[in-house]
Amino acid sequence: MKRTVNFLLATVVLLPVAAYFLGTPPNENQINILIECAYIVLGVITYTFIVGQLTGNNSQVDKLWSIVPIIYTWYMTYKGGWNDRMILMSVLATAWGIRLTYNFARRGAYQWKFWEGEEDYRWEILRQKPGFKNPIVWMIFNLLFICFYQNTLIFLFTLPILTSLTETAIPLNMVDYALAGIILVLIYIEYTADQQQYDFQTEKYRRIKAGEDLGEYAHGFVSTGLWSKVRHPNYAAEQSIWIVFYLLGAHATGEWINWTIAGAILLVILFKGSSDFSEEISSNKYTKYKDYQQKVGRFIPKW
Repeated sequence: MKRTVNFLLATVVLLPVAAYFLGTPPNENQINILIECAYIVLGVITYTFIVGQLTGNNSQVDKLWSIVPIIYTWYMTYKGGWNDRMILMSVLATAWGIRLTYNFARRGAYQWKFWEGEEDYRWEILRQKPGFKNPIVWMIFNLLFICFYQNTLIFLFTLPILTSLTETAIPLNMVDYALAGIILVLIYIEYTADQQQYDFQTEKYRRIKAGEDLGEYAHGFVSTGLWSKVRHPNYAAEQSIWIVFYLLGAHATGEWINWTIAGAILLVILFKGSSDFSEEISSNKYTKYKDYQQKVGRFIPKW
């Protein structure tokens, strides 16, 4: 786990630096917007770290994951002079954010005491692992990975919106609308996957509480619907959404590899590590999970 964290921390620094030199470098206007947004990101990092440390709830970044991209994209759109493509991309980010916020909220993530609410169950498991039990080590992990890495990543995957401000950017056309349509379809797929998981877990725990026979819920994890095609359909859709978001920005200039690519790549790397950890927990908890892993692909269906 420590090697994974060190790798992720290295990539969040090295990959954006490498990506900076890809294609046409950002112009003065784009750099100024980046600098202004960096102050907002720094404020979010500081807030999530302090609140997480004071309350012991380290899901403060999770609470903001679906909210701050809406703020970033609309702020950059405002600073970009309400460019048509930037407005379209901000609307898409907003649709994504509203849906994900709703899904997180119904699981009890938000309370009137904003620092409370559901904490990602994996953090408590990780806190019990050797090395992370030390409060100083955990504080450093909270600062560097949970708060710095994840908040930086969130900002990075919204950056393709800025390619619309490149001097060679073309006006909106049918390709943009086609890519926007794909993102909306992916949002619906992610919604469907989350709903299937929510329905399964709700019924499972209802039966447990009522003392009823678990029947098809006895194995403990959802494996029907989209979950019978891939083990993480919600994760697959999430990554795809931001990859297509990057393609929307790349289409603006025709530079399919450009300096805004770091966010999409880092998100894929993060979900690989995140799903590894989740599956390690599930395979230890559920006896049939290893069979499920053998039969069903992680993000891509097995044919």
